[in-house]
Amino acid sequence: MSDNSLVDRIRAAEALSRHLEPDADTRAAVREGVVGYTEAFLESLPERKAYEIDKSSAAELWGAPITEEPAPLDEILGLIKRAVDTPGINPASAGHLGYIPGGGIYYASLGDHLAAVTNRYVGVRFAGPGAVDMENVVLDWARELVGYPEGFGGVLLPGGTVANLTAIVAAREAHGLKARDFERAVVYGSAHVHHCIDKSLHVIGMGECVQRRIGLDDRYRMRPDELASVIEDDRKAGLRPWLVVGTAGTTDLGAIDPLEEIGAIARDHDLWYHVDAAYGGFFALCPELKPRFDGMERSDSIVLDPHKGMFLPFGTGAVLARDKDTLLRAFRYTGEYMQDTREEETAAQSSPGDLSPEFSRHFRGPRAWLPLKLLGVAPFRACLEEKHLLARYFRREVQKLGFEVGPEPDLSVVAYRFVPESGDPDAFNRELLEAIHRDGRVFVSSTTLAGHFVLRVAVLSFRTRLETIDLYLRILREKVEEMTGRRLSAGKLAGR
Repeated sequence: MSDNSLVDRIRAAEALSRHLEPDADTRAAVREGVVGYTEAFLESLPERKAYEIDKSSAAELWGAPITEEPAPLDEILGLIKRAVDTPGINPASAGHLGYIPGGGIYYASLGDHLAAVTNRYVGVRFAGPGAVDMENVVLDWARELVGYPEGFGGVLLPGGTVANLTAIVAAREAHGLKARDFERAVVYGSAHVHHCIDKSLHVIGMGECVQRRIGLDDRYRMRPDELASVIEDDRKAGLRPWLVVGTAGTTDLGAIDPLEEIGAIARDHDLWYHVDAAYGGFFALCPELKPRFDGMERSDSIVLDPHKGMFLPFGTGAVLARDKDTLLRAFRYTGEYMQDTREEETAAQSSPGDLSPEFSRHFRGPRAWLPLKLLGVAPFRACLEEKHLLARYFRREVQKLGFEVGPEPDLSVVAYRFVPESGDPDAFNRELLEAIHRDGRVFVSSTTLAGHFVLRVAVLSFRTRLETIDLYLRILREKVEEMTGRRLSAGKLAGR
């Protein structure tokens, strides 16, 4: 190939590739279109359903495949509106009361915009010391909330599952477990421990571990007396007790295990003590609820999900370890091509890539740091307190309508069911849930407690207000009256 021919090909490729770098006018036009769409979306939230049971519009995406040619922005945004933002659960809705709702506060989206445009690399501190330090400032704030000492290690991760997996790998390495030990190694958790613990063990090749599910008390919290007894029995049987997982906010009911007592047992038996506080941890910001988290500072590792209790967008989890070296021993690997990066390492500032499975990773710092700096902590604390109080209010008012209810909420989840005068209560409540989903103004979910099908409300969306809960109470009354043909007590709803 001649020199001129090579240059000609480069110029031809360059002309087309420059579309990847739009000029200011083009950026403005696309930006205005996208921002216009998101503004219209936010303004329309009060009228939008929390759940659209008809999911057929999602198939439109397959009718608009990716091709060599560009598509008009209006066409693209219209497709997003119909196929993405309409079917299924609307996580941005105030009426999202199912599972553990995620967040999505607006200022976090601006943080993501900053992160995506500047595209700082935060795998190693050498490349982006300020970016790494921004994340570490957020993590140090979380450390103070948990009560860990200086010398801790922490990293922002995609969510609770990867964060729990990261902690379990650190625990495995800290206890020196090898493949030959796995069949004898024992993991302890309550009957309501999150399923991602099982998944994490499987993913890291430890699915052969013995897993003990410890019984629950009348408030669905782990029983420490049973935990201690089972550990002792396992040791006598020649097994190797290794890891105990306490939960600060179970998904089923928001229950907080007795963290102090579990921590003392773990210490006495030389177990790694891990606390899964993905859902509940940030409720410790509330003075009234803080004592319920006593003992989390005893843990060797803890998981928090800012995309839950801090109302950030999905994909924001965090793991903290009391001793940073336990994370470094588990995850610090390097190649010769990385030799230049080590000059930036200090005892206080480690690279995120050395503390978790991730290396190339999203710059998550701005989505957490920017809202906290712009707003301060107080509104987050108030919002969490509000959600706890709303859950207590719902439990009181739904009981007035004749529903059976679960325990007073530790956090913001309430279980309830309606027992009809005749017929199968489980079948009735399944039908009731289906009716609520078809209605779509709110979205709730279900679980099984003591063998019974029950409904559950999880109040954590930052947009959920007293009016939302009153609306749902009215919907419940309407649906039950339609199904039973008898009138329920209306109660005295504060929002009316």
